[in-house]
Amino acid sequence: MFGRMVGTVRRNHALEHATITVMLRKIGHDVRMVGRATGDGYFLYANVPTELLEESTNEALARLKSGEGHLAVTPLCGTNIAVAGAMTALAALLAIGSSGSRASKFPNAMMASMLAVVAAQPVGRLVQKHLTTSPDLSDTEIIEIREGGRGGTKFHKVLTRRAAPAVDA
Repeated sequence: MFGRMVGTVRRNHALEHATITVMLRKIGHDVRMVGRATGDGYFLYANVPTELLEESTNEALARLKSGEGHLAVTPLCGTNIAVAGAMTALAALLAIGSSGSRASKFPNAMMASMLAVVAAQPVGRLVQKHLTTSPDLSDTEIIEIREGGRGGTKFHKVLTRRAAPAVDA
């Protein structure tokens, strides 16, 4: 059951990424957007018209279903930040070590951290591709898009589900 839930969130995460990519190509990069995948779809926090989101979500789903899995991976994902944070922290700890003067090792820690940030960019994309997203939305359908917001923050909830298997008559 846990594995199924993780798989569902990974697919919704891929749809969220693909939708944002499609939408940004339509309206440009001047709009601030934050997405968050869930087990039943995803939230998009952005001041965008519901019609545009619906059109972009349907296009993204169709493109993922037709094999454009690259849309599931984006440099805008928070996974990249998490990977960079983990890699730089580890690099700094290894460079400082457990013995000797930490202050004298600061330049080594700084260099190791900078190299880790550079290395984290492709690693973050690999983590997305293999762990946090799944572009296999062959049996996914969009149920509804709800609009909400309070305090000046607009959001949408895109609800998805896995289509029921066809029954032979």
